[in-house]
Amino acid sequence: MAEPRLRTVNKATAPFDLNKFPSSFVDILAKNIVYLLATKQNMSLEGSEWEQIFAECIGAEWKPSNVGLDDVILDNCCWGAKTVFGTADIEHQDKIRLICGRNAVSYSFGVDNYSDMNPDELGKMVLDIWNERVSSVRKIYKFVRTVVLVKSKNYKDYLVFEFDTIRYEPDLYYFEWNKRGNLEGLKKGIIYINSHGSQAGASLL
Repeated sequence: MAEPRLRTVNKATAPFDLNKFPSSFVDILAKNIVYLLATKQNMSLEGSEWEQIFAECIGAEWKPSNVGLDDVILDNCCWGAKTVFGTADIEHQDKIRLICGRNAVSYSFGVDNYSDMNPDELGKMVLDIWNERVSSVRKIYKFVRTVVLVKSKNYKDYLVFEFDTIRYEPDLYYFEWNKRGNLEGLKKGIIYINSHGSQAGASLL
C-alpha cells in the first residue's frame, strides 16, 4: 500500500530502495563465500553467519536481538536475515518457504498442549505474537525488512532479495493440522504456521 503524500513533512528515506543493493554488494558477498568454501570442511551458510555477511555487504552493524527482526541495523532501517536452499534452477525460482520462529505460545499464552487446541485459535495466537514483534520493532525503525539468501545445495549459486516485514491479520487466514502434525494456515498468498515443541514457527510462501 502506497504512503500518502504530505505537504509539510520531510519524509524519511531508506538507506537504499528495496533490492537496490550497494554497488559493492556482490563483490563483498562473493569474497565471503569463497572464504567459507576455502576454510570449512563441510560448507554451510546460515543463521548469524549470514547476518554478519549481509551487514558487511551493505555497511551496516550486526546487532543480534531477541526479537529476531532487527539483527542488522543501518540508520533508520533494520533487517531480519533468512537463508533457504533453492531448487535446482535458482535463477528461475519464483517461490520459497521461509520459517519464522520465536513464536512461543507456551511462553506468551501459557499453552502447552497444542494438539488439543482449536487450530484457528492456535493460529491466531501465533500471528498475534508475530504481529506484536513487528509492531515493537516498527516503533524504533522507520523501515523494517527481511533479507533472504537462496543457496543451491552445492553452494555454487546464490540469489538475494529483500521485502518489507509486515503484520499478518489473523482474520485473513484459516488453520488446520497437516499429516505431519504441524499447524498450517492458508488463504491469500499462502502462509503456513508450523507448531511443535516449545515454539511455533511461521513459514511464508
